[in-house]
Amino acid sequence: MADLVECHSGFAYADRPTALRWKGERLEVAMILKSWLTPTGKCFRVRTIDDRTFELIYDLDSDQWSVLNTTAVESYDGF
Repeated sequence: MADLVECHSGFAYADRPTALRWKGERLEVAMILKSWLTPTGKCFRVRTIDDRTFELIYDLDSDQWSVLNTTAVESYDGF
């Protein structure tokens, strides 16, 4: 199985995500909207080239990525 997230790694692993897999489709990251650290790893909110948004969560302990589609939440103007 292919990795859920492809990333550029410079000084440390997962400096910046470059692509992700969602439902069997490879999506290129157009822009990083936000990045932050948690006690367990790194998180990124990204926009793909087809204008969808995702949260990418990397857990350092398990060396695993999680991918959450946040497109519907981002497009709702009621927040």
